[in-house]
Amino acid sequence: MDKRTFLKNAGLIGLGGMLSIDSLGELFKSVSAVSSAELAGDEDFWASIRKGYKLKPDFINLENGYYNFLPEQVLEKFIEHVREINFQGSYYMRTVQFENKKSMAAKLAAVAGCSPDELIITRNTTESLDMIIGGLDWKPGDEAVMAEQDYPAMLEMFKQVSKRYGVINKVVSVPNHPQTDDEIVNLYASAITGKTKLLMVCHMINITGQILPVRKICNMAHERGVQVMVDGAHSFAHFKFTIPDLNCDYYGSSLHKWLSVPLGAGILYVRKEKIGNVWPLIAEGERKPDDISRLNHIGTHPVHTDLAIADAIDFYNIIGAERKEARLRFLQNYWTSKVRDLPNVLLNTPADPARSCGIANAGIRGMKPSDVGDILFSKYKIYSAPIDGAGVHGCRVTPNVYTTTTELDVLVKALTELK
Repeated sequence: MDKRTFLKNAGLIGLGGMLSIDSLGELFKSVSAVSSAELAGDEDFWASIRKGYKLKPDFINLENGYYNFLPEQVLEKFIEHVREINFQGSYYMRTVQFENKKSMAAKLAAVAGCSPDELIITRNTTESLDMIIGGLDWKPGDEAVMAEQDYPAMLEMFKQVSKRYGVINKVVSVPNHPQTDDEIVNLYASAITGKTKLLMVCHMINITGQILPVRKICNMAHERGVQVMVDGAHSFAHFKFTIPDLNCDYYGSSLHKWLSVPLGAGILYVRKEKIGNVWPLIAEGERKPDDISRLNHIGTHPVHTDLAIADAIDFYNIIGAERKEARLRFLQNYWTSKVRDLPNVLLNTPADPARSCGIANAGIRGMKPSDVGDILFSKYKIYSAPIDGAGVHGCRVTPNVYTTTTELDVLVKALTELK
């Protein structure tokens, strides 16, 4: 059965218009011969995926970067997990929760392409990376390298270890429109000295969507004896890669973003030989130094979120990493290509498709980003994220696979009219 016949005739709609997991699988089977690039622009196809989400109709949500809506089928499974754990109570908490969490971590490791012995489930990127920043054995005079475009929570943690241990923080500024990878690599290299202990780098800069050449930065840093920690908050399940391919030592991400897991889950990857170098955030019982579970004691927490990870991964795998990446790239290019050359628009995201994916940032010359954001919402009913700092002055625009080109046309119209 071809795609159009399937969309027309199949019993796609379940509870409240929800796509069942079986119907979703059948839908993607119907387009198995279609390339990811061709499918990316098929609005009829993605409109059928949109039916699997319950979206607020009051405005156009172009701020999916903070929190991605759950597909209805993942949300319903999550509610089932809440009910089941409430039904089992302390029995569940004292018996199978630990094996279940280990099982979920193994599923995440498969997505990340790493060993289950190198990955744990945390609560978010901030917890993951702050555990590394706060858990290394710092000495007075040690140095750390980071960028002013990094996420504020981690920058604040570096300030704390500076006050506490006498660490010297070296802060670089990443250009919004680099010409080559070497330009970025050399920027970070210029801040490294013989005292540098750790370099932090964003896989994708959250305020602009710029993808950095992480593997090249890691290779450069390792040649100089420096460990590298990667902020992957906006990369994991956004575009296709494996963590080992990056050659980093530490990697953190949030799962409530691009994997669409309920709030309260993240990952921390630690290269096997580095696990023993990190003090846990919360003390755990005796474990072998290279046992990553020693970093994973967070006390009693919402374990039903852990269980929903499997459901989110099932949804992600059916869509497919390549198809999702292609759709997100298509959507970003759809609107940025229409406004990039407008004299009133300042695009803060590189034009090179290898340097971005779904996220982009645009400002209006002579206008404060907050004012642009207010007008986008009040006049055009577009919700975005104004950014004003670290060399970036504009609104972050973050679509998801269910975003339509019709919605993006409203954004293009708004940016064209604003002056």
